[in-house]
Amino acid sequence: MTTVPATPTASSLRTARRRDRRVYTRSHPVLFALLAAARRRAVTRIGGAVLVHGTEPYRQALTRLPLDRTAAGTTGGAARELSCGGTLFDQEGAGHRAGRRALAEELGAAGVERLRPVWRDVLARRLAPLGAGRDVDLVPLAREVAGATVRALLRTTGEPEEIAVAASAAAAAAVRDHLPGPRRPGSARAAAAAAARLEGLLAPAHGEAAEPALRAMLAVAAVNTTVAALPRAAAWCADAGLWEQAADDRLRPTLVGELLRVTAPSPLLPRVAAADAELDGCPVRAGDRLILVARHAARAHDQPPDVHRPAPPALARLVFGTGPHTCPGARLARAQLDDTLASLAPHRPTVQRARVDRGAALPGWRSLAVRAAEARRSPEDR
Repeated sequence: MTTVPATPTASSLRTARRRDRRVYTRSHPVLFALLAAARRRAVTRIGGAVLVHGTEPYRQALTRLPLDRTAAGTTGGAARELSCGGTLFDQEGAGHRAGRRALAEELGAAGVERLRPVWRDVLARRLAPLGAGRDVDLVPLAREVAGATVRALLRTTGEPEEIAVAASAAAAAAVRDHLPGPRRPGSARAAAAAAARLEGLLAPAHGEAAEPALRAMLAVAAVNTTVAALPRAAAWCADAGLWEQAADDRLRPTLVGELLRVTAPSPLLPRVAAADAELDGCPVRAGDRLILVARHAARAHDQPPDVHRPAPPALARLVFGTGPHTCPGARLARAQLDDTLASLAPHRPTVQRARVDRGAALPGWRSLAVRAAEARRSPEDR
């Protein structure tokens, strides 16, 4: 007889959403209050910035609007400033396409399967204490998963934890280039020093050809999205009562897609328009700063995860960009979250303690301690 996993209650979904909102309201309270107030309109201009919330305008901005990849305040601009150019994020034309193709091959189906044993080993070792009734902090686990994966992907010799910490520091130091507002004094020097440390840890093994800037930016992207996404998704499962769905091999892939949509690990994509255009009736001028709100475009703010009525794939995948700006690491992210949920589900863990990381580049937890559900019961109750 097949058991149908329970559907989460409205109350449990509210609890999960309330906890998850804390990573936004406590890390960047002013920015996300502004975004929440402006989301009633699909596109809103505030001075020289254009906030894009609507699904279709977001898609059009990434597929039809010419973008300046090297402008200050964009991902590519930060990459060029920190590494003197030459990275996937600020290349133009044929160089950009060639770089993306090479990375897509590394992170294709075969590449992900090559890397899978790396993070599965981390999950098995790090989650073993749950079986003994002890708490496990999922943030250090996510850091090691990310660092070990980057180490294997780039075939480097750095220690996973050091790689992850350095990548987080580099992203945090550079994040002010991506968000509205003035820089703090010395932020450029701090960002450059963090990037240099990361590049040193990513020196290739066995004398392989090295592209330090590209390797560093790949590590920054992989580490920060993983550390943001995995603990948040686990907290959603614990608070919303989704562990039965996570344990179901048929439903888990859909749950993974829904959780990635709702957590939107990279909630904002900062870009700069390279030509005049129009988005949903709002004029866009060359040089305007675009704040593409992936979280709102994918309806993460008002459509909770639902494996029985999931969002259309074209909508859910917007958190990874779209068209030529699709994140090449999407398959890797899905595989890592799938394995993490499958490893956690037998324990049905509950959240014991959670603390927001106020200094991280992406909204996330500084610590998220969980405990197996059975461990909360006394021997007399078992």
